[in-house]
Amino acid sequence: MQTSLADRAAALLGTAVVGAAALSGGDLSAVHRLRLGNGGSAIAKQGPLVSQEAEMLAAIARSGARAPAVLAVTEDLLLIEEMPNDGRLAASWDSIADTLNMLHATRRSGYGWQADYAFGRVAIPNGALPDWPSFWAERRLCCHMPHIPASLARRLERLATRLPDLLPAHPAPALLHGDLWGGNILVLGGRLTALIDPACYHGDREVDAAMLTLFDSPPDRLFDALALAPGWRARQPIYRLWPLLVHLRLFGASYAASVEAALEEVE
Repeated sequence: MQTSLADRAAALLGTAVVGAAALSGGDLSAVHRLRLGNGGSAIAKQGPLVSQEAEMLAAIARSGARAPAVLAVTEDLLLIEEMPNDGRLAASWDSIADTLNMLHATRRSGYGWQADYAFGRVAIPNGALPDWPSFWAERRLCCHMPHIPASLARRLERLATRLPDLLPAHPAPALLHGDLWGGNILVLGGRLTALIDPACYHGDREVDAAMLTLFDSPPDRLFDALALAPGWRARQPIYRLWPLLVHLRLFGASYAASVEAALEEVE
């Protein structure tokens, strides 16, 4: 058990912490399950941006979508409620669609978020821009160009110049989870129990739909339930490019082929 983590968590929670077990998947921050002296449990996340994550979880909860309760937060430690999960996404797509419709119904007047964010060393700029193609080009694609192979950067730059013709100029600025792959969706018995590990901002709701297809294969009925705008399938590769570029930078050249494949779909 990490004594310092246990002592800090106990002081914040007001109850003893009798165990701390590291959880898998903590590629970008240290994550532990805490066993509490009162018989309960909590999840502890350590990192430089956990206070921003707490704000994002609160925004998700305000939308009516399920998110873990924030139990305590400091500059570098976030304690949240542990939510049940059986991992059976295939039985839960209807509930996931209902939750996303609730989340995306939260709107604001512009694109982006009140602060920049990051996945480890990869910055996520969130400053507002006046239209959606400009936001996606500058904040989600071109920002990666100095950090990827020159051949990919040139293709990305060419795509960015075409985005006004490929993306809607002013889609409704929906509240997005922002990192909506299957591992960030907790389910139990066919019902969504929580959305976790958000990277929230406001943008085209089709972004979250595209993220769902990175590592999973949602059925058509999920997309039908989301009632996306006509032509959404053609835009999915453009929106998948951002998480693929993030993975390329974080985890290496094994993701280059996926980036190239997404580019080929829209060139």
